[in-house]
Amino acid sequence: MYIIIYDFGTSSVKTCLFDIASEVQLVASATAGYSLTISPDGGAEQDTEEWWAALSSTTRDVLICSKVQPAGIKGIAFCSQMQGTVLVDRDGNAVRRPMNYLDQKGTKEYQECMGSGIIKVSGCSLYKLARNLLVNYAGSTSAKDPVWKYKWVENNEPEVFRKTYKWLDIGDYLLSRCTGRIVRTADSAFATFLYDTRRGKEGWNKGLLKMYKVKPEHMPEIIECTDLAGKLTERAAKELGLAEGTPVFGGGGDTTFVNIGAGCTKPGDTHIYVGTSGWVSTFLNYQTVDIGAMITGVLSAKRGYFNYYAELETAGKCFEWVMEHLALDEVGIYLEKTRITDVESKYVSLYDYLSEEVSKVPPGANGVIFTPWLHGNRCPFEDSNAGGMFFNIRVENGKRDMIRAVLEGICYHLRWLLECETKKVKTSDTIRFVGGGALSPVTCQMLADITGRKIETIDHTQEVGAMGAALVVAAGIKGLDVMDLSSRLVKPNHTYIPDDASKTVYERNYRVFRKLYKANAASFTAING
Repeated sequence: MYIIIYDFGTSSVKTCLFDIASEVQLVASATAGYSLTISPDGGAEQDTEEWWAALSSTTRDVLICSKVQPAGIKGIAFCSQMQGTVLVDRDGNAVRRPMNYLDQKGTKEYQECMGSGIIKVSGCSLYKLARNLLVNYAGSTSAKDPVWKYKWVENNEPEVFRKTYKWLDIGDYLLSRCTGRIVRTADSAFATFLYDTRRGKEGWNKGLLKMYKVKPEHMPEIIECTDLAGKLTERAAKELGLAEGTPVFGGGGDTTFVNIGAGCTKPGDTHIYVGTSGWVSTFLNYQTVDIGAMITGVLSAKRGYFNYYAELETAGKCFEWVMEHLALDEVGIYLEKTRITDVESKYVSLYDYLSEEVSKVPPGANGVIFTPWLHGNRCPFEDSNAGGMFFNIRVENGKRDMIRAVLEGICYHLRWLLECETKKVKTSDTIRFVGGGALSPVTCQMLADITGRKIETIDHTQEVGAMGAALVVAAGIKGLDVMDLSSRLVKPNHTYIPDDASKTVYERNYRVFRKLYKANAASFTAING
């Protein structure tokens, strides 16, 4: 059964063609990028036509590469970045540039609403947080949350706001463009924190809409992630190179499907994801929240189940940064030593080469510690002013120490998130590690050593969200339970056991890492506030 999933990330889409039978096979994939415009006022915006062009080119590429005919595709769905804001007119056209989840132009709107009141928790009005928590075990504690993007447009672009028919997330917009149906999936509705998760009351909560002064008429119909949303229109089919009438399923956000693609489908199963962003997530059959640590149970693809989710906004992005700004001259050294001109002939990517190089540095990075907060931080503390830093560089340290420190800093923060989760829920002794970060054996062993947990990886780890979405589509077509299908088809391929030899130095550095934010919070605000 051939299924196309669009893994729609922050800066690129990876279009994946899966064949799902007795196993999950990635037949072909293609990637195309699009821009993310960061502005001095905190804006982070994108372009719908760049998105669509990327979808069209990659769809045609996977069909050509695989030689699968368009009529052979049995279903498509989106696994998309979340907490964006796309305002559309009655025809589904965006009335302004979409706002990415990183957009924080609505800081003023957030502070005026959530910063009011005598009693506060985490800087937010206790009254408003309490109302939210009663309805959905969540609450808006960040200026990056979607409602403040919506309110910013209302306050600063009244003409655009008057043209708005519905308020969508990014995946919902793409779904609408494919089918002509303007809806939101339940998980993206929940991500607005205006959705009621109480059993029997699922849907937009009128009280929260009133409290945040959101127009009820702007809120679309809600469907389940597993629903058949519609069929590909003639126009969309022509532009994508697919067959008109191809079934389009609800799909949803990346956090919704990664646990399924990782095979973490039993309550208590924990996975760690490292892509551009990163997170720790535990699958639960109930919902809970830790408002102090900014962790909540977000909706799963299956109604009645939740992913207890703690986020690190820049994880793999930190390694990308260190590659671009610290390691590029190392490529020249590498090429000179090996006398080849094509890095790809020996290493899958530059990341593999850098991983090999940092393996030569002892655990603890010779005393250097890095904080992975390159775009602020959300969990377990919310501070958009927080920044990355290299701590304790001395004359004897070199660039390889710094590169290793970046990887270790990401792992330290993930351990912090894991410990926060463990305070509220039972996490699994064995952690599934997925995403692009799991391609590096050095990083996998480092994560095992720093967390003290056994780490497992899987096949197609870079496509884990897309794979989860593909399993949802396949289960829907076959009439199967997606959790059972995932547990049968997704198996570990490698296991990493913690090495006690590195425990002492990692424990020492981790204790220092935990103190760095508190010691520097005022300085971050002084410079970036």
